[in-house]
This record gives sequence, structure tokens and C-alpha cells, in this order.
Amino acid sequence: MVNYSDEEGLNCSYTYHLRQDQNGFIWIGSDNGLFRFDGKEFKQYGKKEGLKNIDIISCEPLPNGEVFILPFLNDFAYLKNGRVINLNINDYVKNQFSSSIPKITRDGNRLYFYGNLNPQNIFIYESGKVKKIPIPLDYGKRYFATLRFEPHTYNLYLHDAHQRNILVYNILTGKKQYLKAETGSMICEKDDLFVFLNKNTIEVYQLSAPSGIKKILSYDCGTQENVFYGVIDKNNKLWLNISNGGVLYFNQSLTEKNKNLSAPIKILDRYVINNVLVDKDDNVWFNSRNNGVFFISKSLFANHINLPVKSNSEYIKAIAKDNGNILLGYNQSAGALISKDNRIQNIILDKGDKDENIAIYLKGNISIFGLSGKVIVHDIANNTSKKIYCSLKNIVSYTQDSLLFCTSGGLLTYSLKTKKTTTLFQERVYTVFPYDKENLFIGSFSDLYKYNIRNRKKTLFLKGYYFTDIKKLDDHTYLGATNLHGIILFNTQGIIRKIGKNDGLINDQVKKVEVENKKTFWASTNSGISRIELTEKSQNINNFTQTDGLPSNAVAGCVIKNDTIFIGTSRGLGIFSIKKLLTQEKFIHKKVVINSVSIENNEHYELQKSLTAYPHNTVIFNLSFLDYPSLGKISYKYMLEGLNSSWQINNSSKVIFNSIPPGKYTFRVYGLGYNGKQTYASTDLTFYIKPLFWQTWWFRLILAILIIGTLLMIIFSYLHKKRNKKLEKMEYEKKIAELELQAIKAQINPHFIYNCLNSIQFLLYKKDYRETENYLDIFAKMIRKTLYYSEKTFMPIKDEVEYLTLYLDMEKLRVKDLFDYKIIISEQVDPNWTIPSLLIQPFVENAIKHGISGLKDRKGEILITFDYTNVSLCITIEDNGVGIPNQESLKKDNSFGVKLSHKRIETFKQLFDINIFLEINAFRKQQTGNTNQTLYKTL
Repeated sequence: MVNYSDEEGLNCSYTYHLRQDQNGFIWIGSDNGLFRFDGKEFKQYGKKEGLKNIDIISCEPLPNGEVFILPFLNDFAYLKNGRVINLNINDYVKNQFSSSIPKITRDGNRLYFYGNLNPQNIFIYESGKVKKIPIPLDYGKRYFATLRFEPHTYNLYLHDAHQRNILVYNILTGKKQYLKAETGSMICEKDDLFVFLNKNTIEVYQLSAPSGIKKILSYDCGTQENVFYGVIDKNNKLWLNISNGGVLYFNQSLTEKNKNLSAPIKILDRYVINNVLVDKDDNVWFNSRNNGVFFISKSLFANHINLPVKSNSEYIKAIAKDNGNILLGYNQSAGALISKDNRIQNIILDKGDKDENIAIYLKGNISIFGLSGKVIVHDIANNTSKKIYCSLKNIVSYTQDSLLFCTSGGLLTYSLKTKKTTTLFQERVYTVFPYDKENLFIGSFSDLYKYNIRNRKKTLFLKGYYFTDIKKLDDHTYLGATNLHGIILFNTQGIIRKIGKNDGLINDQVKKVEVENKKTFWASTNSGISRIELTEKSQNINNFTQTDGLPSNAVAGCVIKNDTIFIGTSRGLGIFSIKKLLTQEKFIHKKVVINSVSIENNEHYELQKSLTAYPHNTVIFNLSFLDYPSLGKISYKYMLEGLNSSWQINNSSKVIFNSIPPGKYTFRVYGLGYNGKQTYASTDLTFYIKPLFWQTWWFRLILAILIIGTLLMIIFSYLHKKRNKKLEKMEYEKKIAELELQAIKAQINPHFIYNCLNSIQFLLYKKDYRETENYLDIFAKMIRKTLYYSEKTFMPIKDEVEYLTLYLDMEKLRVKDLFDYKIIISEQVDPNWTIPSLLIQPFVENAIKHGISGLKDRKGEILITFDYTNVSLCITIEDNGVGIPNQESLKKDNSFGVKLSHKRIETFKQLFDINIFLEINAFRKQQTGNTNQTLYKTL
């Protein structure tokens, strides 16, 4: 038995009733509140949690997760999502339960509770609300004990002890039915079964259709067993609580067709047990009056109940066998012999001596108990003993009639015939094994030696290994149990194979080994026992612990008899069928329970709803793994799918995550039992980490847009500023150019007027007044047009032609028809096209002055053409003058007006981004000269 009390967290004096909810939690009513147990921790609900009354008799867990709480004095409450809610219905129930605990019938999430004697109402609890149904029955002066209420039929079963019958009363129709039964006081009931105590006899009744009710079983308890309570468990087996201590367990179903109950097994007879619970996994729980809660696992209980040897609870330190008999050595100067027919015979060596057994030996009637300070040779048949004083470490069979004693003073041989000892080797020896007639393996505290008996030569064989036991596996292979290095397989040449904890062995510290066959052996440790089956290159290992039914994990050793293994432990002897042991489940058929999830101090219980958190939140998973046989020695294997793919193992029931990035995650967790077994499936919970507003896609999009927009604005602003600067510069340059153009024009006008005045002066000098008058008339027109067009930047071609005509007529008059001229406008040229104003006149003037003015042998000719070629307007001024000898002469003789025109062309290019090209072709022929001046303007 495992006992849970104050030290484990069950801090109360009295424990009353036990219940188990649908998840598997154990609920315990006590005088210090309500406790919930998950196999590892006790969770207390008391005054601090909101209970008005902490004397909790019982509770009723419901499928919807609520727990209805029944205190001693009516202050009913219920537990939901970890919070205590008081019902405050004392006035409503009018103290109907002030003198007794109500009886309760559960129907789904609905509870019916009512009084034990002459009930007045049926109270119905559901989802935090209570209503009542009156019972319209006139009891008169009779006293009826309530047996049960059936919610589906509304039948109320009442027991009249004086009339020895059962009244079935329908509270809706008022119909009555009497069932005849020779009954006493009711002990317990379940489904259609009723258990009564009639004087000293236990009687079991069953409801049946024809007769109403019939007695099916009975058992005479006698006068010594005072039964005060009972339970019919989930397997329909009966448990009876005895007021003077203990529980009677009837190991048969009450529905079996037997006339009498078989003799019960009495358990925990030193304790008063208030309640018994057989849980969903057939583990058994006992609520005691002043000693907390006792627990025994299904496998251990089944082993205890079905064990052929009944007295087996001693602390076993050594075990041996011979010819079907088994010898046990205890942790005191005593032992026991288990015969072939499973009868146990206690052997008292030194009464009151607490010297524990180190090693034992059995052969026939001779049993040898090697205690820590002496060896006692005990004759079982005669019950006589002989003592040999030595500090024993081990006993090993040597020959058919002799033994080897490993002692702190050396290696001794003991003759079974002469009863004498002989010293063989004078050094401390912990273990020994004879591998042939003359040679021994001798183990010290740290090494293994080979020792030759004949020449007394000791040779170091295996260094650094402390062997605790050596056995022969086959003809050439030996098996060694070590204190720190697991199992060593070796032969006379050296080590063949090592098997340790990393290979699956339950513990590297091995006490004893026992050979099952040439390929299979058992290793006993303080953590349980391992069965190792060798294969060609590896081994198959099965580990067994308390969860598999061992009385304790501290195993001293074992012996095998046919298919049965006898395992000596610190809490008694375990007897198992090897075949049944090997059929153990590979997985634990449970799942981890996620009790709640805490997100930033907010605890969430309704886990079927969507769970969300934020990256800065701390997420805590509160877990329970209800593997009660592991006795709290459990761990959790978990992974957060979506964050990483590696599994973590944690012993804590709280798994904490911090700073989880936004996304969808699935928390997956397995439970690991004490012996390393894993749950058959993981428990999964999906939750979401919502991004903070600056982590959302829309915020990132907006931020990207803002950043891009800001960059674009900066770029546009920069480009705009740069463009504005360029425009300002261009505007500035344009103004300068315009000023330059105006200056040039201002220079052209005086220059032109100066030339005209020279001509007038020349005519006056010649006293040619008629010509002077004509010249002045044309000159006046020219001056008007010059002044008009000098204000214009551009002028149409037709106006330019008109202006040129006036100028040429005036010049022709001045030189007395020295030349003729012709102006031709091509059909491809539109006369309305505009060209820079007054740009052509200086080149025409240049043709007259430098081209034809010096002609004596012929009349001069000037041809001005306006043509359109290759998207360009081509204006050509051509004369038949003497020409210019070379380019240097051209530059030297070029007029001031042409120079100004060059400047105007450059200014126009700068101002208006137009292409104006000037070509002056001045060449001389032998007969005639020719000057060609061409202007190209790209349209």
C-alpha cells in the first residue's frame, strides 16, 4: 500500500468519501476542505477558495466539468472552472439535511438529492440552479429509510424495517407498491442490487420482474465484524467497512449465480476505513479515518489477492531455491521457507536480532543464512542452528558438498558434511565463481581476478569493475552483475558484451542475476527488475516495476520455477507468471489532461474554445498525467508544433512558453510513466498568437506604403528642387540671353541705320536728290519695319521676305542697279512658318558688301531661297560676286552684322532649344567667284 497524508500534501485529519471524475481525477472529501489528486499533487479547495463550510463529506463530479460539493451542514456549493460557487440555498431546503448527509442520484448533468429518513422533497440540481419536487406521501408515525430514487420512473424506494418490506412510491402518480423482503438496515446499493445487514448476516437482494425483489446472496459476518458502511464497486464486487478496523473484500461479482458469498479478504485491519473506491483502471483507493488515503495499483492488488502465498509482506533481502522449495532472508535475523505446495514456514534465527541477511543458501533441509556479522547454518527438519562468525559478503556453491564464503577477511570454503571452514584466499572478497576445478573468478571492490587454487597465483583479469554476482550463462560465457556498469558478458579471454542503462537496462547498479535459459536472464536492481533476451548482435529488454505489480521497486533478487518467477522485494514477495508479465502493454492507455492554459495571468478552462495570445504574453500549460501506478514519478514529453520540431522532456506539470512569434501553433504532449512507458497518443491543443498591431500585414503594408511614399516624396522633392533650381537657372540664363538678344538687337539697329545714313550721305554728296528722296522714302519704311520687328522674337517668312525686298530695293537704288535679286519660296514651305526676326538681313548685306560690290565685268546677282528638306527649313543667300580666297580672309572680312547674327543664333539655341546651323561657303573660280551662305533650321 502507498499512503498519502500530510507529507504529500493531504493536510487533513479525517477523509470521508472518494469520487473519480470523467477525466480520472480523484476527489477526496475531508475535514479540511475538498482535495483533488492527480497522482502527483493535491489541489485543495477550502475557505481561501471560497467554501463557507470546509467539512466536506462528499462531492459529485458531473460530465460537464462541474463538481457538486456536499458539506456537513447544508452549505452546498459547486466547483466550475477552478472557482468555488456557493449556492446559498439553506433557506430553500429548510435544513432538511441538517442531521444527515443527503442521498444522491445522478442522471447526466442533473443531480437528485433527498433525505435519508421520511424525505419531504426531491431537490434537483442542474447548472448552478436548484429546484424541488414535493413528495406527497403521508408517513404517519412510520419511519421509512430511503433506499433510492429513480429519475426515469420517478419511483422512490423506501424501507420499512418494522414491516420488513420495501415501499415503491411514484411521486408523480402517487401509486404504491410493496415488495416483501426479510431485510435489516441497508448498507449500500447500486443499479438493481441492494445490500442489507440483517443482524450479523450480509444479504444481497436484486430487483426482479416477477417477484419484485429477491435475495440472491448472503454471508455470515459473525459477531466480531461490525459493518457500518459498504460499496458495490464498478465490477459489482462488494466492499464492507468494519468499525473496529479494516475492509472486507469479496472477490466475486454479486451478479454471479451463487447462493453464498465466498469468504472475504480482510485488508488494512489496523485502520478504520471510511470509503473504498475502485477507479476506472481498477486501482483501489481507501479513505481512512485518521491516516490519510491508501492506494494500491490494479496489478499489485491482483497479485496480492491471487497470490498463493499469503504472508509475504516482509522486507526481503535475499532469495534462493532448491528442488521447488524457496528460501527467503529478511532484513532481520529471520527468514521463511515456501514449500512446493506454497505453504510458508517462518524461520526465527535470533529473536530480537536486527542483523540483516546478506546472502542465503538452500539444499534439502540445510538452509544457510549469511547475516552481516555471522553465518547461521539452520537445519529445517530439526529446527537447530549453528553459528559461524564472519563478515559475510556472498555465498556461492563450489562443489556438490561444499560452499564458498566471500568475507571481508578472505575466501573460505565450507563443507556441508564436516561443517568446517577452510581459508582459501586471504584478501577481502565480494564475489566468486569457479569456472573449472582449479580456477576461480574472484571479485574485489574494484577488479576481477583469476585465481589458481593449486599454485595460489592471482592474475588481474578485468580492471575497474565491481562485480556483485556472477553466473554461468552457457559453456563458455559468464554473466556478471556490476555495481556501476550494468551487465558484463565475458569469457575466460575477456569481455564479450556490455549491457547498461543506455541499452534499455532499468538501472546500471545490478544486485543479482538469475539465468532463465542460455539466451535469457533477469537482473535485479533498486529500480525494478529487467528481463534480458540476447540476440545475435543485440538484446531485447523488458523492464518491470511497481506499475506491473511488483510489491516494491527495490528488488533483492529472484528465482524461477517453471513459468513462475518469485521476486523478493522490500515490501514482500511477488509471484508472477512470466508469460503474463511479458504480455504487458507497450503503451499507457491514457492521455495527458490539460487542466487549463494561463495567458498573462488569465486562466482559461474551456479549452474547446479558440485560444489566442500575443507575442509578449507568457503562455503556461497546466498539465496532469493520471497514471496513478507511477506514484507521481512521471514526466511530460512535449513539442510546440509550428515553433520547432524537437521534443522536450519536463518533470514539472507546468510548461511555460515566452515570446512566441505570431502564428498558429499546436501544443502536443505525451505522458511518460515511471518505467518509461509513453501514452498511446498525444494530447493536442491548438492556439493562436496574434501579432501586435505593428506586426500585422496591414500595418506592414501601410508602413511600407508610408516608407515608399516618404521616399518617393523625398525623391520627388529632391528632383523637384533640382528641377526648380535648373528651371531657375534656365530662367536666369534665359533672362540673360534675352538681355543679350536685346543688346544684340540694340546693336543691329544702330548698325543698320548707320549703313543707311552712309548711303544717304553718299547720294547727297553726289547731289542726286531724286534718288535721295526715293531712298529716304524706302529708308523710312525700313526704319518702321525694323523698329517693329526688333521688338519681335519671331516673324513669319512672308514678312521676312517683304522686309528683305525693301532692303534689297533700297540697296539696289543706292548702287544704281549694280545687281539684281530674286527671292524664291519653295512649294514645300509654308509662308506663315516663323523664323527668328531680322536674322537674314545681315547675311544679305554681307553678300552685297563683300560679294558683288566690287564687280566691274558683270552685273551682280543675289538669289535668296526658302526650301524644306529633311525636316529642316533651309534658307540660302547666294551671290555671284568675286568670292573669298580663304577662311582666314572670311573671318577677317566678316562684317559686324554677321558677327552679331552669330551671337543671335547661339542665343536662340540656348533660349528656345532649337537647332540653327550656319554654313558660309566662300570660294573663288577663275572666271567668276561665288559666295553661298546657308541657314538651316530644324523644324
